[in-house]
Amino acid sequence: MSESNNTAATEAKQSNGWLNRTVVGAGITSSLGDFCYETTTVILPGFLAVLGIPAAVLGIIEGIADAVMSFTKMASGYIADKLGHRKLLVLLGYGLTPVGQALIALASGWPLLLLGRVVSWFGKGLRGPLRDAIVIQAVTPETRGRAFGFHRAADSVGAVVGPLLGVAMLGWARSFPWGEAASNWMQALDWNADDGPFRLVLWLSVVPGLLAVLAFLTLVKDPEYSLNPALKFFSSLRGLPGRFKRYLGAVGIFGIGDFSHSLLILAATQILTASQGVVQAVQMAGMLYVWRNVVQVAVSYPVGLVADRIGHLPVLIAGYVLGVLTAVLTALAFWVGIDSVPLLAGIFFIAGLYVAVQEALESTVTAEMVQPDTLAMSYGALGTVNGIAKFISSATVGLVWTAVSPVLGFGLAALLMAAGTMMMLRVKGN
Repeated sequence: MSESNNTAATEAKQSNGWLNRTVVGAGITSSLGDFCYETTTVILPGFLAVLGIPAAVLGIIEGIADAVMSFTKMASGYIADKLGHRKLLVLLGYGLTPVGQALIALASGWPLLLLGRVVSWFGKGLRGPLRDAIVIQAVTPETRGRAFGFHRAADSVGAVVGPLLGVAMLGWARSFPWGEAASNWMQALDWNADDGPFRLVLWLSVVPGLLAVLAFLTLVKDPEYSLNPALKFFSSLRGLPGRFKRYLGAVGIFGIGDFSHSLLILAATQILTASQGVVQAVQMAGMLYVWRNVVQVAVSYPVGLVADRIGHLPVLIAGYVLGVLTAVLTALAFWVGIDSVPLLAGIFFIAGLYVAVQEALESTVTAEMVQPDTLAMSYGALGTVNGIAKFISSATVGLVWTAVSPVLGFGLAALLMAAGTMMMLRVKGN
């Protein structure tokens, strides 16, 4: 893109403001996409139990899907930077999510469940880096934090409402007359009282997925269509700035300690079980997770606003410190035997804070370190590093928890996150 075109693009961004049609459209799309697959996430374990599929299979399915998503992010960024067509690829990515939901709704065993989850997560990996590149180039550098804060807040609304919606719809679906008293269409589908409610909710979750495709198609404009047919994959990776590579190293080390917050839910469940019983502990832990997501929604935009004013990297480092604190406090809760709901709510509050910082600012810091013509590929590299690191983290923390103790598991997570934070401080100093 020529210098005159760059100037014109910048002036257009300034005149439209950061809360423009593209940013709002991407936020609405992400929220609808989360409604689609988060609804499935919350009911999938129960659906597997109804089908008689062991819990270990769920772990394998989720692990394979996460791995597919991670490597897809790298490939999608490269393809977009080389060939352009970012919006088309994002639309394809969002379109694959309801396709995956439909496959899961049709499943009677683990192979179709695996295929459905892989298709959905492939779509998620395909769209993520390209959507972020479109959003980052739709605003000026001075307003990136606010734009990404708004986008992550909108995205997190789906993460809050989706699970609640899934549970509510499942209860509603269970009230239907199944079995011999079922309606003709239920009998034609051969749904019963066990699997019928789950399948109905899964099919209904396809609707917001289709609306996400429509929202992105009609609301989002790719502000800087560009292509680089001479781009070579491995040479481009080697050519990324040295500071960005060190940044990826810090993100990766922190990520190896950054355990899945499903383990945080499990921690709260185990801690509360002795005093409240299993059922109430499970319910309370679920509400604590919703509380974490509410915190993330509430603070995402303020985090971006503060980062725009004082710098994105310093605020990201502060968020990493909060991540270390989350792991330390969880380890202490097990060690001391704290079963206070308010204290656990405090841990989940801090977790919501650091996730809001991490998700809003890792992308904006990336944009500050790389050239525009490799932005999508750089986002792909960031997503791949994060995905691999989180997979290793959750497996490692869970293994140490089971083999030794939860104190050691979360303590190890805290050490790794602290090491990543120290590396990030060195990146800041360079």
